[in-house]
Amino acid sequence: MYSVASTAAPSGPAGQATIDSNVVQGMFHQIMGAVQKSHIEIADLRQECAELRLANASLERQVRDGLQYNFHASRTATPGFMTPAPPSPQLRAKLSPFLSHAVPSISVSPESASAYRPSPLGDNALSSYPFGLRDIPGFYVVIPAGGAGTRLWPLSREEHPKFLLDLTLKGRSLIQATWDRLLPLSSASRTTVVAGPGHIKSIREQLPDLQSDNLFCEPGPKDSMAAIGLAAAVLAKRDPDAVIGSFAADHMISGDDAFLSAVAEAVEVARKDYLVTIGIAPSHPSTGFGYIRLGEKLGIKQAPNARLVASFKEKPDARTAASYIATGIYRWNAGMFVTKATFLLELLKEYKPELHAGLMRIADVWDDEVARQQTLSEVWATLEKIPIDNAVAEPAAAEGRVAVVPATFGAIS
Repeated sequence: MYSVASTAAPSGPAGQATIDSNVVQGMFHQIMGAVQKSHIEIADLRQECAELRLANASLERQVRDGLQYNFHASRTATPGFMTPAPPSPQLRAKLSPFLSHAVPSISVSPESASAYRPSPLGDNALSSYPFGLRDIPGFYVVIPAGGAGTRLWPLSREEHPKFLLDLTLKGRSLIQATWDRLLPLSSASRTTVVAGPGHIKSIREQLPDLQSDNLFCEPGPKDSMAAIGLAAAVLAKRDPDAVIGSFAADHMISGDDAFLSAVAEAVEVARKDYLVTIGIAPSHPSTGFGYIRLGEKLGIKQAPNARLVASFKEKPDARTAASYIATGIYRWNAGMFVTKATFLLELLKEYKPELHAGLMRIADVWDDEVARQQTLSEVWATLEKIPIDNAVAEPAAAEGRVAVVPATFGAIS
């Protein structure tokens, strides 16, 4: 008779060692696959940074051209330069009243602060920032700092997400760069960060000038509406006239002066009871951004570029993104919002009353540490997890209550 070899897995220590070896080998392949994927993502990020540097160089050339025009066009020219025209066949940018030569701040003489000069793009506007310094009275910065640390794993991890990394190789992490960029418009006393408990220590280490009462700890991730809404509710208690601006901790921005100018215009619009977003001129048909469809001009003197938002569009496929850009009336939505804190809470109460009620209950006891922790433990888990776009921006835009300031700086999310 023929004997048949057994195909069963070997038993005993030798069999267990074989199984353990297979498990280890499988884990090793998974780790190597994740590392390779991370390397690809880092390479893509470096490519985006290179494209952003090229876009910035082009922007600087346009700025220099604008300065040369202003110098030769008028002997009474005042400090400032024009917002370069966005790459759109149907829109022409206006002279921004908030651009200036120096970053982060520049003093403006009383005489020049009210001087006008014509823009070569066909419109008139204030030529310089209306305040003596970049600081905007009553403006509060909110930096939501959240993330699971999965996008650039293993470079980023849950306890050390992307915004804590120095991805630009300039010696400053993304959240530090965000702090540096926005500080000229507010101050340390009016700059707040919303973060989870696992990131509080690292944020304190990286932002030593951040005041302890301006670091808001959310017990768990609830998306942008809860984070921004919490900051709005607390800040509205401190200053009922506060205008807040929400800017993600992990954005890379090229063209700081154009960025500051766009934010300053957005503040002027927000004071007139609008939820204002900043639309970035698209450099290519990106599928990584949502899109904003531009509506009618608002005609606000201090914010000549401001328009109504006709609609928001979710992240499209490449073909749809290309069709958006071809029209010339779409901008990237990078999730930057500027509004009065009280107006945001009014919108939230109208569209998401339960979320509004929960946040207000937390804000009412925020200054009492014991009551705050107790209320957070009771309320936070019950709050709806939803982005600010879906919660208030999209329904408010349908009613003509959302504005956009088209901007010319570059951004990578």
